[in-house]
Amino acid sequence: MAERGRTAGFRMSDEHRVKIQNSNILSALIAHACGEREMSATQVSAGLGLLKKVMPDLAATQISGDDENPLNVIHKIARVITNPGNPDS
Repeated sequence: MAERGRTAGFRMSDEHRVKIQNSNILSALIAHACGEREMSATQVSAGLGLLKKVMPDLAATQISGDDENPLNVIHKIARVITNPGNPDS
């Protein structure tokens, strides 16, 4: 039978540890927002502060053209059959 678990002396990379910690903070804040977890105002504020350090801020971006190069937006919905023998693919 194959051995289970990690080998002795295994150490997770610091980058991976940080990702796990950040996801735990985010999960706690989401649970609080959904009413599944009680958090004090201080805990929420601290959690948001930590997330701001690791997650990029979303900024509004405007893409526009000019008179010589107008912006052309194409809306298209297409169904591409990848397997002709199976139309549901």
